[in-house]
Amino acid sequence: MSIPQHVAVIMDGNGRWARRRGQPRTAGHRAGVRALRALVEQSIRSRVQYLTVFAFSSENWARPIQEVKLLMELFMKALDREVAELHENGVRLRFIGDHARLAPALRERMAQAETLTSSNTRMHLAIAVGYGGRDDLARAARRMAQDIATGVLSPTDVDEDCLARYRDLADWPDPDLFIRTGGDQRVSNFLLWDLAYTELYFTPVLWPDFDGRCLLDALDWFGDRERRFGGLAEVSS
Repeated sequence: MSIPQHVAVIMDGNGRWARRRGQPRTAGHRAGVRALRALVEQSIRSRVQYLTVFAFSSENWARPIQEVKLLMELFMKALDREVAELHENGVRLRFIGDHARLAPALRERMAQAETLTSSNTRMHLAIAVGYGGRDDLARAARRMAQDIATGVLSPTDVDEDCLARYRDLADWPDPDLFIRTGGDQRVSNFLLWDLAYTELYFTPVLWPDFDGRCLLDALDWFGDRERRFGGLAEVSS
């Protein structure tokens, strides 16, 4: 079976999962953290090399203040609880997005986690926090414009490859497989540049119920895809 080198995941459905059980949304978010752990474990077993998950979007700041506060608290606790084990399992951790609105203590924990795991190579895990695909491109354009203004770069140097080097995941391969749980069939401003030729897999399974078997189903589906990247399929003689 063909294994995708890079898998990107939108973890959707925590609130609906909790509502169907008569529980507060907080219960769904806590269950979602457990599902993320299962995803990482199965990704390691399946030899996925790069995994990117959408934890908190730039649009999520518009959610009720108490829910945002809870999400940040869960994120902090998850870092405290999980980073050491990720490190022991050879996972390199990085965080992408605009982190200016995050609490200083949280930004410090994130930096410590990146430093601790910086030499690991078994799997690379990117967590998108305060991330938006359009914002990623806007920040890339600002950095590129700064280099043009200071003479590091000439306007004539600007092409697709040039702009791509300024993105948050510039040094990673583009995702081969995108997974969205929860039933919605859209990319929701996630990795807009990166997903240009990615295979898109949508499942009605709510995120807290997405376990290792669900990931294997997605990997099986990917293995049956024919990826042409704009070219023609090979014709056997």
